[in-house]
Order: sequence, then structure tokens, then C-alpha cells
Amino acid sequence: MELNYGYEDDEKLPSFDDPTTRMIVEKLTDHENYVIVLEDEELGVKHRSGVAEEFFKQWKDMQDIYRARDRQDKYLYDKEMLAVWQFGLGLQLRYFKLGNDDILASSDDPSSDITKTRVNRNIKTLISNFNIYLDEINHENAFSNEGKNLLAEGIDKHFTALVELYPNADFGQLERKVNLMLEKSDSASIKESLRKLKELIESKKSVI
Repeated sequence: MELNYGYEDDEKLPSFDDPTTRMIVEKLTDHENYVIVLEDEELGVKHRSGVAEEFFKQWKDMQDIYRARDRQDKYLYDKEMLAVWQFGLGLQLRYFKLGNDDILASSDDPSSDITKTRVNRNIKTLISNFNIYLDEINHENAFSNEGKNLLAEGIDKHFTALVELYPNADFGQLERKVNLMLEKSDSASIKESLRKLKELIESKKSVI
């Protein structure tokens, strides 16, 4: 709330490059904030799912903090914005899995068509949400070189985790997005990450 509404437009926000405020951004985007609770198996699935939902709501508010651009349409805080984005990617992997685990645990027949449809709908939504991250490649020129590398690292880490978590999912939508962004991007690091992601998806098809 303070970061969204407590700063004037011309006031510098906490950033990784400022040693006096770096800790604020690091704490805000620390994945341990949610991991410590959501991966605690001594807690019930329904409880963790509820906590994950609250984190997800807060993360959506976090997304607006670092989106400002300068007069050359460059992101003022690309590293911070990507840290927030990637916080959300890691969170969503756990959020949607816990939601599906709750659906399966609460269902009379986990193998029923109705239950499978609900679970698959959630996975489809998750994949669609991940696709939004790739939309940032459309604004590639707004990033610094370091920002482009960080964007690519997010693909390597979180998209790989997505495919490994749901190897049998329908990734057709994601594949189409990857192919479009491969044509669009001029960044060597981003294109390499996209190519590796494409190969990983194709490798899962050969197993199926």
C-alpha cells in the first residue's frame, strides 16, 4: 500500500541499486515469504490453499508498483518489476497446485470427468497467466541489457518448472506464444531461453 500510494510520481522508489532501500525490494520479492507456508506439509491443504489465495491477491497489487517509464519509454525499474513478476510466477505454481490438490481431496471421485475438468481448467488458466509474462518481450526495447537477461532467467527457471510440474498438459497455447516471440525478439539471451523452452515442451510430447 505504501509503495503503491505513498510516493509522489517524481519520488524515487526503493530499488536494488540504492543501498539504503535495497532491503525493502529484496524483502518484498523474497520467495521465502510464501514458500515457508505453502510448502509446510504439516499444515492442511485447504489452509495452505487459502493462504496462497491471499498471497495471490497481494501480488496482483504489487504488479503496479514498478511499471513507470521515462520519456524514452524505458522502464525506470525493470529489475524490480521483473523481480515482482517472477515472485508471482513462483507463487502461482504453488497456488494453482494447492487449489487442485484441494479439489481432488474434496471430491467423492477424484477420477471423475467433472473433477478432471475442474483441475484441467485451473492448469489452463495457469498456463495463460504465464503467457502474460512473455508479453513483456513485446516491450523488449524498454528493458536494459541486464533487464533482458533477467527476463530470460525468469523463462529458464519458472517456465521450466511449469512444464516439469505438468508434463502432460496442453501447451499448445504456450508453444504458439513462444514461436511468435522468437520471431519478435532481438535479444540473444531471450531467444535462447525461448528455444530451450520450446525444446523442453517438444521433449514431453515424445514421452507421451
